[in-house]
Amino acid sequence: MLNKRVTGRLLGAAAAAAVAATALTACGSSSAGSSGESKEASSMYTWITNENDRAQWQAFIDAAKEKDPDFNLTLEGPSFNDYWTKVKTRLSSSGAPCIITTQAARAQELKDLTVPLDDLVKSNNIDVSMYNKAMIDGLTVEGTLRGIPYDAEPVVLYYNKDLLAAAGVKEPTLNYTTSQFVADLKALTKDGVAGLAVPPGFGSGPGLPIAFANGNEPVKDGQLDLTNEGLVKDQQFAFDLAAKEKVANAPQASDGTDVPEQQFMSGKAAMIIDGPWMYDMLTTKTQGKVGIAVVPSESGKSIGMIQGSAFAIAASCKDKEAAFQNIMKITTPEVVGAVGAARGTVPSVESAVKDWAGNKPEADVAVVEALLESGRPLVTTPNWNQVETTFTQYSGEGFRGSKTAEELLATIMNSAK
Repeated sequence: MLNKRVTGRLLGAAAAAAVAATALTACGSSSAGSSGESKEASSMYTWITNENDRAQWQAFIDAAKEKDPDFNLTLEGPSFNDYWTKVKTRLSSSGAPCIITTQAARAQELKDLTVPLDDLVKSNNIDVSMYNKAMIDGLTVEGTLRGIPYDAEPVVLYYNKDLLAAAGVKEPTLNYTTSQFVADLKALTKDGVAGLAVPPGFGSGPGLPIAFANGNEPVKDGQLDLTNEGLVKDQQFAFDLAAKEKVANAPQASDGTDVPEQQFMSGKAAMIIDGPWMYDMLTTKTQGKVGIAVVPSESGKSIGMIQGSAFAIAASCKDKEAAFQNIMKITTPEVVGAVGAARGTVPSVESAVKDWAGNKPEADVAVVEALLESGRPLVTTPNWNQVETTFTQYSGEGFRGSKTAEELLATIMNSAK
C-alpha cells in the first residue's frame, strides 16, 4: 500500500506537509485520454504525501504504457492524512477528476463519493475473482463493489535478526503465540533497546492487528463493535506491553508511524508490527538484518489483517465508462505485478504475487502468502476517522497504564455515535 501508514500509511499515519494540487502528466497533453475521453476521465485525485508516493503512481503509469503507449493519467492531491477530508471538497468542485483512490478500510467512509462498479464490471466482462477476495469483500459497500484493488497487504511482524541472535531468541515465522511473543520481548528489552516499537494509532497497531490475528474485529454487521470482549482483551494486552511488561515505550499522540519505524531502523527496538508496504525500507534501512513473521496470536495460527487500496470512480464523473477503462488498464495482473516488483506493494491479483516475491527470502514470502490465505479485510465505518483520531489522542494513557482498554474503547464508542 502506498506509503500507507494504510490502511497505513495506514490509518494512523503522520503525514508530511501537503502537496497542494500537484499535477503530473504521464505523456502528451493532459486535455484528453488516449481514446479522446474527457480530461476528467483521465485524471486521478489521490494522496501525494511525498516523492515516494509520486514515484509509486508513476510506476502504475509506466507499467500501463508498456501495453498502451498512448495511456495518459494526470494526478493531483494532498498528503495522505489530508486526503480523506480534502477529497470531499475537491469532488464537489468543477472539473473534478473522475478517478479517486480509496481503501477497503475507508470504503464505507467514501461511499457517497463513489459509484457502484457492478454494471461496468459486467458489461466489460471483468472477472473480479482474480482479485484478492478479502479486498473485494472490503470494497463492497451495501452490496455493491466500489473499487478495483491494486494491492492486498496483510500486516506482519518485523524483527531484527541481529538483536534476536544476540539475545538468544529464536526467530518467529508462521506459528507465533502471544505468550512466546511476550517472553521474547522481555529477553530483547535491555541495554537501551525496547522489545517492540509502537505507534499511537489504532489501525497501525499493535492492538488491532493482534485482535485480528485472534479473530476479533472492530466492526460487526456494519456497526462499530469496539467493546466486544475479545477486542478489549487484545487491546489491553497491547497496552500492557508498555504499561506492565515494560517491553515497549508509550507513544506520544503526536507520533506518526514514522517515529516507531525510525526506532526500529536505528536498532533501538527489536520488533515492530507494520505493513508489507514498508518491507523494502525496513529491510534495507535497518541497522541489522530483518525478517518477518505472522502477527502473534493466542493459538499461534494468525488471521491476517488485510489492508489495501483501490481505484474508484467519483460519483460526479460524467464519463464513467472511460474512467473505468483507465482503471482497468492500471489493475491488470501485469501492471500490479510490475508495480509490486518495483515498489514493494503486494499485488491484489494472486497470480502476480510471484512478481512481488522476486528474490525475497522464501521464509518472508511464505509469511505473506499464509496471511493472505487466512486474511480478512479491515472493514470500518463512515466515522472511522473519528475513531482513529480519538484513539490516537488518548492511547498514550493506555500505554502508560492510567486508562484501561475497556474505558478508552467505551469512550470512543460513545463519542462516535
